[in-house]
Amino acid sequence: MRLPMPSAAASAAVATAVATAAAAALAVLPGSALAAETPATSSFTISDPRIKESSGLAASRIHPGVYWTHNDSDDGPYIYAVDSASGRTVARVTLKGIGKPRDVEAISLGPDGQLYVGDIGDNRNGTWDHVWIYRFPEPKQLGDVTVEATQFTVKYADGARNAEALMVHPVTGRVYIASKDENKGGLYEGPAELTTDGTNVFRRVAAVPWVTDGAFSPDGTRLTLRGYFTARTYPWKDGLPVGEGERVDAPWQGQAESVTYTPDGSTLMFGAEGEGSRVIAIPVSDAAASASASPQPGAPSGAAPASEPTGTFGKGALVLAGGLILVLGAKRLLRRRP
Repeated sequence: MRLPMPSAAASAAVATAVATAAAAALAVLPGSALAAETPATSSFTISDPRIKESSGLAASRIHPGVYWTHNDSDDGPYIYAVDSASGRTVARVTLKGIGKPRDVEAISLGPDGQLYVGDIGDNRNGTWDHVWIYRFPEPKQLGDVTVEATQFTVKYADGARNAEALMVHPVTGRVYIASKDENKGGLYEGPAELTTDGTNVFRRVAAVPWVTDGAFSPDGTRLTLRGYFTARTYPWKDGLPVGEGERVDAPWQGQAESVTYTPDGSTLMFGAEGEGSRVIAIPVSDAAASASASPQPGAPSGAAPASEPTGTFGKGALVLAGGLILVLGAKRLLRRRP
């Protein structure tokens, strides 16, 4: 939706809300967010003005330092390659052989060397009876190019829903989708192989928190899921996330939309929407890397406990939630302006 231009007073209100939220975030998380900005890390800023709603990230395996991303909606069938050393776009891939993208939310690189693009968002909050996945080989040469993509139709076994996270397991090649729901999100497993003949049915295999993106570690032993305020890394065993997972110090980014691992698995890269958005590098902690492969006694396999509200992990997250409410409230005021 395109919003009318706000007045100077309304713009100032939004700026104040954003500043308040950011200040609160830095106050409660002084270590992680600031440490990620040091020159020793590989954080970078996306400089391409065409990328206003970066909603997914995937690290290239054949182009060191390059990350694939895409806009959320209203952009067309385009995938961008961004060089983390400069923040510049080094390739724009145009997909052909598919329909008109509706709400592209995620991207993941499979063990087959192909990029999987999840057109899985649902702006109608779970009323579209099907969504799509697009697949195409990662280009060996960087530059603007048009490629033929394969389109797969997807439905969920338990009915339509909104989703923003698509992950391809780096060993088995199986595709997973995490639905976005603040109360009862689910992790959905696709068939062993996607097919263009008919519909690919994804079945719920675990409960997950409120998820805006996710990524498998390069060796396939861990799954990291992020939301607006927090992220958790789960041991991955027998096709399922195990236990409650390990909390990751995800940075405060407002419209936090994406996450991926660096190819060596040593760092998590967190991205967000917005023009000139920052991709922040957070080293994988020893605790997260060696999280127990066995759940605690009595803990269910597959997710955070139902009694733990998603996005409210301690006082820091509560402050961040308050900051986001300020921002969203200001945006709603702007929408109501004639």
